[in-house]
Amino acid sequence: MEHRDVADAVVIGAGPAGLSMAAELGSRGLRVIGLTMAEPTAAWPNTYGIWCDELESLLLADMLGHRWHDCVVYTGSKVTALNRDYGLIDKTKLQTYFLDRCDRHAVTWHQGTAAQIDHKSEVSCITTQDGTQLTARIVVDASGHRPALVQRPPLANVAYQAAYGIVGRFSKPPIRPQQFVLMDYRADHLTAAERAQPPTFLYAMDLGDGVYFVEETSLAHSPAIAFEELERRLHQRLAHYGVAVTEVHHTERCLFPMNLPMPFLDQPVVGFGGAASMVHPASGYMVGSLLRRGPIVAEAIAQALNGASSPQQTARAAWQALWSPERLRKYYLYRFGLSNLLAFDEPQLNDFFHAFFQLSKPQWSGFLADTLTMPELMLAMVTLFGKTTNDVRQELLKASWSDRKLLWRSLLAQ
Repeated sequence: MEHRDVADAVVIGAGPAGLSMAAELGSRGLRVIGLTMAEPTAAWPNTYGIWCDELESLLLADMLGHRWHDCVVYTGSKVTALNRDYGLIDKTKLQTYFLDRCDRHAVTWHQGTAAQIDHKSEVSCITTQDGTQLTARIVVDASGHRPALVQRPPLANVAYQAAYGIVGRFSKPPIRPQQFVLMDYRADHLTAAERAQPPTFLYAMDLGDGVYFVEETSLAHSPAIAFEELERRLHQRLAHYGVAVTEVHHTERCLFPMNLPMPFLDQPVVGFGGAASMVHPASGYMVGSLLRRGPIVAEAIAQALNGASSPQQTARAAWQALWSPERLRKYYLYRFGLSNLLAFDEPQLNDFFHAFFQLSKPQWSGFLADTLTMPELMLAMVTLFGKTTNDVRQELLKASWSDRKLLWRSLLAQ
């Protein structure tokens, strides 16, 4: 059995969550080991979109690969101009940025899979499947929605966001040139029977030089809508507008849970990213949150380690920094919002999102990014209730009773 000296931290995972956390911890002078199944340089498979002002506020706007000014939402027969720039992250550039920071701060990498962990008074010891032991004063699990070590309570009826997309060329532009479509819920290409099925929307962007990305997306459903159904709906939508696919450069299949339970916040392993249930329960966004909250969590870990605390104490400080009482309350309020979305039929969903994007830009943008305070979030939801239709209001009132446990937790979370 191979044995390694004690590190300050082991970070599991090399996706956006793992690399960003390893870089943040290393930049604070900690000795960091990364544990990942593949090489940390392996390409990230998914596409990451973000509102440009989120990256600008972090001085990372140069990480954008594309930027759109013409951003719209279609809700039924209505079209709403969002008047906010949206961007596509250059994932290779962002990955290289974090890898360079890791190299600069001497983060080392071990390829393997965590098989078990033993916690002692001063350190935690991971044993990998090949028998290697990695010992550190704290372990951060950033291995995704099916975490290697983080524990959480079970949840029935997990809601998944699912999407099937194509990057390629088309017989004619599938959307307006130089446009970005956040949501197109128009359903005039569907039969009456199909419209009674769970609704999906088009997410699309012009990538330039005649290349477009079009993706049929299920915002959230339990069980997940099958990729084959999303592919069928995408081609049906395109055909309705007289658009044919002429070249396929890349296909994307995206699936992730939206409403995973909160991990146990008293465990001696720290979670980050999907492992810590950081996906926005009502929108699916996470990258902006990783970039904003990573430095806060890393600083809490560094301060705790400076005090020579145990893994349990360090993890407690990190969990508190990540999930403060206010953030927990907002999390359960977002979970309540997701429950509402799951209950809406296609006309109600169109009415809901039409009203949502009639909120002030600070309100709807802060809701999507999870940057509103709890009072601001509640005000936005009350304002939305006043702007939407009576049919949607009735469903929201029903949900306030059927999902009252989530509402109570949003008020009482500690």
